[in-house]
Amino acid sequence: MKFSLIAGTVPAAVAAAAMIATTAVSPAAEPPIKIGVIASYSGPYADYGRQFDDGIALWLSEHGGKLAGRPVEIIKKDAPGAQPDLAKRLAQELVVKDKVNFFAGLDFSPNAYAVGAVAKEAKIPAIVMNASSSAITTQSPFVARVSFTVQQVSDPMARWAVKNGITKVYTVVSDYGPGADSETAFEKAFTAAGGTVVGKVRTPLSNPDFSAYVQRIKDEKPQAVFFFFPSGVLPPAFLKAAKERGLDEAGIKLIATGEATDDSYLEATGDVALGLITSHHYSYGHASEKNKKFIEGIHRVSGKTLRPSYFAVAAYDGMQALDLALAKTGGSLDGTKVMEALKGLAFESPRGPIEIDAATRDIVQTVYIRKTEKVNGELVNVEFDKFEKVKDPAKQ
Repeated sequence: MKFSLIAGTVPAAVAAAAMIATTAVSPAAEPPIKIGVIASYSGPYADYGRQFDDGIALWLSEHGGKLAGRPVEIIKKDAPGAQPDLAKRLAQELVVKDKVNFFAGLDFSPNAYAVGAVAKEAKIPAIVMNASSSAITTQSPFVARVSFTVQQVSDPMARWAVKNGITKVYTVVSDYGPGADSETAFEKAFTAAGGTVVGKVRTPLSNPDFSAYVQRIKDEKPQAVFFFFPSGVLPPAFLKAAKERGLDEAGIKLIATGEATDDSYLEATGDVALGLITSHHYSYGHASEKNKKFIEGIHRVSGKTLRPSYFAVAAYDGMQALDLALAKTGGSLDGTKVMEALKGLAFESPRGPIEIDAATRDIVQTVYIRKTEKVNGELVNVEFDKFEKVKDPAKQ
């Protein structure tokens, strides 16, 4: 068996998976399936790439280092943050130089759009493991998503809010594709249910000073603030600004999508996250046997006690989707056949039941409403309500 990594330092997770697959491949054996993973492996969002590595490594460790009975070669490319020009160039290198069979990873939406264009031209399937802008799958027939869309998790948050007596909201989102998607989906569902958006603002992705925005919100006196920022440094900064400006004391609630309490960053975010209501498709605290085994497996292959996040879950599920698709194609790696085989796939994930919509190549899944609480001394997103079989509302 063969499992190898090209480009970049081998993380513990991938090294662990490689250790179980060290037998040499004979010259007559089938060549490895090559997967090019484009993600942030450096910079402030480097945890995204690490999470992808952990999820892929766990799946491979559970399947003898093979995909559809063949050895796997993972080729990593570092595109830190939203850099579509770089992502496109790296994708072209993966096609021409490395001759990959699949693209995977894709944490930021601008990068996914760029890689999707290359995938379409080269007829190489791209498995989106995070990028959440709604239109990604509509721009390329060679893209399937196993993560989520921002609209898919923003819409239920709006419906839950009105159902629970919140009818006047101020929205704050990052000024890029997914932020616009979140604002649009929340406002549409919120107003349709009888709520009113009393104000809205889009903030820059890089180093925004939230204090002025928060003061403006406090002066407007809404019942709640709905916010969306990408996982990482921005949600804690906003929560701290809200705390310092006394939104809670003014009776203004905070609600958000699950990026605000990403399991990877939740402990570092600290107690400012306590009580926050969020909507998302996965929580480290999800109560299922499959999730328990998934978390134990991630700790085993990574050699760490760091929490897996929804990035790791999507990477794990992306490998499962490819394996099931290749079973349907009889092992054929033909891009058109694989894309057709991905349509309609349904299986159990650590997050719960998921399906790749046959019409849109987007994911259908349960969206959970969670509250950040202390459980056994740890901050955890505790699920207490849910919306089942949620599709991307932009495609309905």
